[in-house]
Amino acid sequence: MVKKFDILVIAPHPDDAEFGVAGTVARWTKEGKQVVYVVCTSGEKGTSDRTVQMEKLAQLREQEQRAAAAVLGVQEVVYLRYPDQGLEDTPSFRKDIVRMIRLYRPDIVVTADPYRRYIWHRDHRVTGQVVLDAVHPYARDHLAYPDLLDEGLEPHKVTELLFWAAEDINFCSDITATFDLKVAALRCHESQMKELNIPDLESRLRERCMKMAEGEGFELAEAFHQVKIP
Repeated sequence: MVKKFDILVIAPHPDDAEFGVAGTVARWTKEGKQVVYVVCTSGEKGTSDRTVQMEKLAQLREQEQRAAAAVLGVQEVVYLRYPDQGLEDTPSFRKDIVRMIRLYRPDIVVTADPYRRYIWHRDHRVTGQVVLDAVHPYARDHLAYPDLLDEGLEPHKVTELLFWAAEDINFCSDITATFDLKVAALRCHESQMKELNIPDLESRLRERCMKMAEGEGFELAEAFHQVKIP
């Protein structure tokens, strides 16, 4: 059944959205906006522990993602369950993203920046590119994947894209009032916090968000490359 959500967040793996946009998501939901997460993989390769089975890790990471989304007030979480470290720019993947856009009909789509240079997880790069193409023109044009019309999924025009982890930053979002929720949501990803072993997570995040907010007139920010679609 077609729904109407304000924001669609598309993440390559569980925890990516929390690092990239959680403070902004928490602000949006506090303002009454409807937010849905689409998670492309279940992150089943995100461990250095050779005793952990991929199937068990996938289940755990999906549970962690649901817990983090609940902290932020996200209304729905959808798992596409593509293979971790296996995302490719294919018609089927693009079609799945178009399906999500037409199903949830968001004004804003948020995802990983595809154009970050050099060291960048391939799943992030591919996700960003596929989402960008899905938004424009595939979700918009009725003759793109015409069989989606048979599913009742009419074309939809997104009005804004936000890319986290961008090098070309042109938009900063005030998360001063929701920074604590960003930290709490990240802590829900216990398997990855243990894996990353970041000392003083909250202090390091605060320092990073303060730097992003420099010159903005507020204390803490998340930074994006914003694309407005006329």
